[in-house]
Amino acid sequence: MAQIIDGKALAGVVRANVAAEVAQIKAQGGCVRFAAVLVGEDPASQIYVRNKQRACEKVGIEFELHTLPATCQYQDLVNLIRRLSADKKINGVLLQLPVPLNVIGNHLTEVLNLIDPQKDVDGLTVANLGKLASGDDCLIPCTAQGVLYAINSVCPNLMGKNVVMIGRSRIVGRPTSLLLTNQNATVTVCHSRTRNLAEHTRKADIIVVAAGCPNLVTADMVKPDAIVIDVGINRLADGKLVGDVDFANVEKVASAITPVPGGIGPLTIAFLLNNIVVAYRRQHGC
Repeated sequence: MAQIIDGKALAGVVRANVAAEVAQIKAQGGCVRFAAVLVGEDPASQIYVRNKQRACEKVGIEFELHTLPATCQYQDLVNLIRRLSADKKINGVLLQLPVPLNVIGNHLTEVLNLIDPQKDVDGLTVANLGKLASGDDCLIPCTAQGVLYAINSVCPNLMGKNVVMIGRSRIVGRPTSLLLTNQNATVTVCHSRTRNLAEHTRKADIIVVAAGCPNLVTADMVKPDAIVIDVGINRLADGKLVGDVDFANVEKVASAITPVPGGIGPLTIAFLLNNIVVAYRRQHGC
């Protein structure tokens, strides 16, 4: 049976380190402040924002929530992002995704790029993604950091490891593949147009899946003793939360696996907190 990678426990270590850094900053007279922007009233987004607020409060980060109705104009969002990005009292700015299409249209990239790259704690501006691609120092997307941290907890050295990344989204798949490549892994990116997915996964030492498809990865697709990282989160008709991996059966084959929930989710929020502190220190040269 596979070792269960406990994302909650790992996230606790990251949060404790962040809390200690925030306490040190406060002792020196500083204040770490984070602003989140929420457009509309999507229930899932509201939950995610509340979780971020609670996490910030627990480690001593000041949290601001800025809301806009789903009926707002595109320019309203642009003006808000610009104002927060220019505010010297705010160290991190995040636009909660998704944004209603009637507001954002096809201009998501343009809006994200209005965030000062030094405050882009989601790591989604072109500036930060470009630096990640080139291997330069930057604010790295939180989920990608969480994936690497989870892998490193059972496999500290990725040099020469064959990794299959299933999913190529801007938020998870692309940055994760770049981050793992920068760790000297050999990464194959698969997606919805990939032919014979199982042929790729059966060769992988590590499988990372973020496709939004329940039970996409089954036991027959996994090499014995592979590490399986499940980033997917899907709610079934009966209300149960599951990942993209057939956990019960893959657990019997893999050497280590993340659960859903309780795997990468807590680590994503923990590394958001870490990014906020990193952003503060860079802005203040400390």
